[in-house]
Amino acid sequence: MIAIIDYGVGNLFSLKSSLDSQKIDSVVTGDKAVIKQCEKIILPGVGAFADAAESLKQCGLDKVLIEEAQKGKPILGICLGMQLLFDKSYEYGEHEGLGLISGTVRPIADVIPKGLKIPHIGWNALHFPKHKAKSPLFRYVNEGEFVYFVHSYYCADCEQSVIAAAEYGAPLTAAAADKNVFGCQFHPEKSGDVGMKILRAFHELGAPGKERHK
Repeated sequence: MIAIIDYGVGNLFSLKSSLDSQKIDSVVTGDKAVIKQCEKIILPGVGAFADAAESLKQCGLDKVLIEEAQKGKPILGICLGMQLLFDKSYEYGEHEGLGLISGTVRPIADVIPKGLKIPHIGWNALHFPKHKAKSPLFRYVNEGEFVYFVHSYYCADCEQSVIAAAEYGAPLTAAAADKNVFGCQFHPEKSGDVGMKILRAFHELGAPGKERHK
């Protein structure tokens, strides 16, 4: 069972429907006890980093996520949910994240050419680092397949954790991971067949016969 964290931020229905379509059991919940009982966790999110981080804190779910990550439970952050996994964000100030992946969240305006639209909205190809083995999160995905992005900020200072990048005038972090903690800047639930493959791979993490993330 996968717990989809409900903390008042994110398109939960679309994500739940995507998992249902893959016959993957999931529950939308903000209940700490239920989250702890589930085998895996997905942290969705849209909107402002500071508001989302405060919502997690007010619900006491920040501590639950950190504790479950430390136990080795697979966690997947999506879009803003991915950014919350990092140390801090510089979105309208400086705000602390969960610190589960080392790095910072910064404006894409700082690195992309002037004239490109912000937010970055659209389909972009995934490129996997050539100097490391492909993450098991992408075991069913090929180099150059497209996924759907909607974002104005990106995860930086995290080269050691990048498991996929995308080009939007400059290379941007598309996905990152640290052991059992994964993040996708794009929306798998809006990325068609490719996104469904990624959700299935996340569901299979740690299953017998499946490669674990190193």
